[in-house]
Amino acid sequence: MSVSNPTLITFVIYIAAMVLIGFMAYRSTNNLSDYILGGRSLGSVVTALSAGASDMSGWLLMGLPGAIYMSGLSESWIAIGLIVGAYLNWLFVAGRLRVQTEHNGDALTLPDYFSSRFEDKSGLLRIISAVVILVFFTIYCASGIVAGARLFESTFGMSYETALWAGAAATIAYTFVGGFLAVSWTDTVQATLMIFALILTPIIVLLATGGVDTTFLAIEAKNPDNFNMLKNTTFIGIISLMGWGLGYFGQPHILARFMAADSVKSIAKARRISMTWMILCLGGTVAVGFFGIAYFSAHPEVAGPVTENHERVFIELAKLLFNPWIAGVLLSAILAAVMSTLSCQLLVCSSALTEDFYKTFLRKNASQVELVWVGRLMVLLVALIAIAMAANPENRVLGLVSYAWAGFGAAFGPVVLISVIWKGMTRNGALAGILVGAITVIVWKQFELLGLYEIIPGFIFASLAIYFVSKMGAPTAGMVERFDAAEKDYNLNK
Repeated sequence: MSVSNPTLITFVIYIAAMVLIGFMAYRSTNNLSDYILGGRSLGSVVTALSAGASDMSGWLLMGLPGAIYMSGLSESWIAIGLIVGAYLNWLFVAGRLRVQTEHNGDALTLPDYFSSRFEDKSGLLRIISAVVILVFFTIYCASGIVAGARLFESTFGMSYETALWAGAAATIAYTFVGGFLAVSWTDTVQATLMIFALILTPIIVLLATGGVDTTFLAIEAKNPDNFNMLKNTTFIGIISLMGWGLGYFGQPHILARFMAADSVKSIAKARRISMTWMILCLGGTVAVGFFGIAYFSAHPEVAGPVTENHERVFIELAKLLFNPWIAGVLLSAILAAVMSTLSCQLLVCSSALTEDFYKTFLRKNASQVELVWVGRLMVLLVALIAIAMAANPENRVLGLVSYAWAGFGAAFGPVVLISVIWKGMTRNGALAGILVGAITVIVWKQFELLGLYEIIPGFIFASLAIYFVSKMGAPTAGMVERFDAAEKDYNLNK
């Protein structure tokens, strides 16, 4: 499809607005705490929407609709698992992590929190957890860049190589300049755009295919099993899809939102806003993929791009069913999903390199201005590595995301969850949990054992390692004292 001027203009305006927000945030960024966590100043609405937007990457508008389009409702088990996992994360981790990080050295990053929470003087816990962040987040960043490249490639007819740089440039720009506040403020705008796109698009597709009855008949005529939630599934298959929900407990870019909330009191309201947004978005994305089956069955002459790559179903529907101005807004929602997650991931990687390596081991007395600029340079470095990884045009968004999601969910999920609810956890227990979780994911993925998604054995084995290794020792009096003080603070203010 040739470049449509209204669509291009919409994209340019949207990207310019995001970069402008980055420069506005630049004026509020005075030190490393501001750059990494926004000075812990996020209210409930920004906390809720930025947590949701940073979670739902290009996967929401490309990977999942594509999976539903190909296989029907049996792929929606992922959405159910994610909703359950996100709710439990808000309920058990969000508020407690907010106070625990504050009581443990006012930690700015997860490695910083682990190091303070478990009094790790050796630095081993900090180094290993920072390495896990860098390895899995670079893969995760690559998935976002692939999604952005696919969007620019299919919308503007660019080559994949050109689209790769075009899709990444704007995100790198505002993250580089504005840090955490820029990321959080833009996430709020992007979350609004995403929910608008995912409510409007399935309604218009439904109207274009003749209403609910006609649409459902067309989907059934294509394949009656499209309605079957158990189609081509096994018990292990369903558990694997539901297991995605376990990942929430260990995603650093989502946990950073909890740490940055202005107070524990904001968390309950943020949870209600975030879960409502998430349920509507996931419902919309399932509907886009599902109704797309009926539309492209009725219009096989325009189904070529989707047949070639099913992850383009939302893109093609937006281009075919809306005038170019509205299509530009809807396609900007994909860019919003990509930019919101990619920016958070770049910032977390930058934080790990700056706070957990540079400041801790190289320049303990570095000035705040120096640390902020080092953080900016680290954003560029990680982005360039991720772009190099994304250079293969055969990459699929969902495959890259699933590996990185499992890596974080298994390596950090049990450690974060257990550290905020059990005072008996020890430093060696945390170390064992991270190592066992990460290694299990890598090995399980390599051999594809039992056909089970690697996050599930990783999470279980890591949890067992934490418990049994912690039982071999005992937490120090200081660890118990800080845990109790944080728990008391949480219960008083929740």
